[in-house]
Amino acid sequence: MRTTPEDKKERLLAGLAAARQQVLTAARDLPSAEQDTVLLGTWSAHDIVAHLAGWDHANCEAIDAIRAGRLPAFYARYDRDWRTFNAELVARHKQATLEEAAAVAMASHRALLATLAEVPAEDLLRDYGVRSPGNRRVTIPMLLEVEARDERKHAEQIQEFYASHKT
Repeated sequence: MRTTPEDKKERLLAGLAAARQQVLTAARDLPSAEQDTVLLGTWSAHDIVAHLAGWDHANCEAIDAIRAGRLPAFYARYDRDWRTFNAELVARHKQATLEEAAAVAMASHRALLATLAEVPAEDLLRDYGVRSPGNRRVTIPMLLEVEARDERKHAEQIQEFYASHKT
């Protein structure tokens, strides 16, 4: 059976939703006393969750830019591992508690998924000719796959931290 663009879109969105659930579950499973303990560079699970909301907003803007044939604005902010941009996202989207940050990250994720739902499958999967400064192809699916992969990786990092700190 042939895979249709609608099938590909559905799989892409389902993978994105599953990755978000995975990282939020991992963060919420931490004892509250450890939710703000640094586990990745300078980041806690609370910080990781805050940065998710920021990337949702950035990717919503990126969808419009790509569909207009423009490079997403955040590419102008690139440095090693997006450190500066990520730090700004954490500062902007961090809430008083991890639970509040998770609620914000779920709301921003719903907004991203709603934006994507409005894009026809053929348009979502299309190459608009957008290239990064290194001449790499920049497409909507590429951005979403990177987001999902990063969220799964963050979930694993949080789970490993939790496993190593269980008493």
